[in-house]
Amino acid sequence: MKRRDFLVQGTALAAGSVLLPGLARAHAPVLEMDDPQVKELAMRAVDAARRAGASYADVRISRNRTQAVGTRERQITFFNDGETYGFGVRVLANGSWGFAASRDLTADEVERVARQAVSQARASAAAQRRPVELAPGERYPDATWTSPVQTDPFNVPIEEKVALLLAANEAALKVQGARFVNSSMFFLKEEKTFANTDGSYIAQTIYRSFPQLNVTAVSPDMSDFQSRRSSDIAPMGLGYEHVRNSRLVENAPRWAEDAVKKLTAKAVQPGRYDLVLLPTHLWLTIHESIAHPTELDRIMGFEANYAGTSFIYPIRDFLGKFRYGPEFMNVQGERSTPGGLSTVAYDDEGIRPDEYLIIKNGVINDLQTTREQAPMLADWYRQQGKPVRSHGNSYSQSWADVQFQRMPNVNLLPDTVKDTSVEELVSGIQDGILIDGDGSFSIDQQRYNAQFGGQTFQEIKNGRITGPLKDVAYQMRTPEFWNGMDAIGGRSTYFLGGAFNDGKGQPSQSNAVSHGSPAARFRKVNVINTGRKA
Repeated sequence: MKRRDFLVQGTALAAGSVLLPGLARAHAPVLEMDDPQVKELAMRAVDAARRAGASYADVRISRNRTQAVGTRERQITFFNDGETYGFGVRVLANGSWGFAASRDLTADEVERVARQAVSQARASAAAQRRPVELAPGERYPDATWTSPVQTDPFNVPIEEKVALLLAANEAALKVQGARFVNSSMFFLKEEKTFANTDGSYIAQTIYRSFPQLNVTAVSPDMSDFQSRRSSDIAPMGLGYEHVRNSRLVENAPRWAEDAVKKLTAKAVQPGRYDLVLLPTHLWLTIHESIAHPTELDRIMGFEANYAGTSFIYPIRDFLGKFRYGPEFMNVQGERSTPGGLSTVAYDDEGIRPDEYLIIKNGVINDLQTTREQAPMLADWYRQQGKPVRSHGNSYSQSWADVQFQRMPNVNLLPDTVKDTSVEELVSGIQDGILIDGDGSFSIDQQRYNAQFGGQTFQEIKNGRITGPLKDVAYQMRTPEFWNGMDAIGGRSTYFLGGAFNDGKGQPSQSNAVSHGSPAARFRKVNVINTGRKA
């Protein structure tokens, strides 16, 4: 099948999912999100919930469009273009939550669904241990926000996207030894309207873009293969300009050359090494060993899906006491970094997210919260002279899912006094390894023991990089690893990595989150050889 024929058929099938005769149900017409009827229906849902007995109610009306296109060498391997549209009503009645949703945005339906949510809350109250308490809300009666995009990725023709990916593949394949190339782009546009009984009405449009490429090189005798992924191109909360600025075609030969070099690289000898971890790698270690274990629902045992619970328990033994790392270690939660994947102006409870230090001067200082969770830390906040306030960390992936606590952008802050370079970090090592890019990983159910690989590895001897290594992974215990960090890079080494799909919950939901980090140096870390054969 020719490429253009594939695209035409793929597009027709995507449209056909709502048009095929005999399969389609009659649904209410889809309203544009700026149609005045959207606000009228949102207010109607909130009022219906209040009349039915809800002490609090919110409604989210959202329209999510996603697009994905992938190629391999000189072929298109997949193309999806989907959209989902509807609304969800969450209520608090008799001290318990209720939630219901529908794809039919009509006056009768929003009232029916609101009443259904209240009925569900009353039913849930029968098993209630204690009534839900909410931290104070905020009122934003006419707020709007949009991701800082220059080019809407959905306005770019699919032919242009495919042509760019195939050109990048071709550039990689020109490198001798590169055998296989996969490349892809993923996009999200989420239009979300929120209203609640506190008097807020908030409209936000969120964009995310993720271009990537992966090259595999094979040795001439077919005895080895090595891959290199474009880990220095992170997913971002930006538009198509992020794809163009990623320069996939120009960078593809470099990634291909890295894969080829790994074929003849020296295999690492297992042992204890000093490590310099670049932020293209370290963002994932931050995500798994700091961001997940400081989610309050995991700490309390309310959530264990995908990332387990947390070693941070009981809270009274950790907040203000537990030394996570050295004095210069500060980890911030925020949702304001331009282009950050978790960046918004308001969370899914209508709260403006704030910036807060999860780890302050090396010690646990705060945790990720929603309105329901903030009162759980009331004693700690009173001791600190702080108000009991949600950090604005509520999120739902779509109208059909109930919102819950999701990770903000969680960042390891750089050295603010001295702009230490990567070369300076390397110069302080006698026998070590520099790791660039994130790779495979494994971590236990309490975020305590873990193993991380990478994309490329460089041997360090007597303060200098001496050549490539391969088959490297390091093992860690979270407190010992972070307390082994003895130096941190400055602002010039800072990079924003991230995860485009971060799973949580049951039924599962996907979120996207960024993690900023400088380069950093760690002492005496256990390194294993992942290529050893028995």
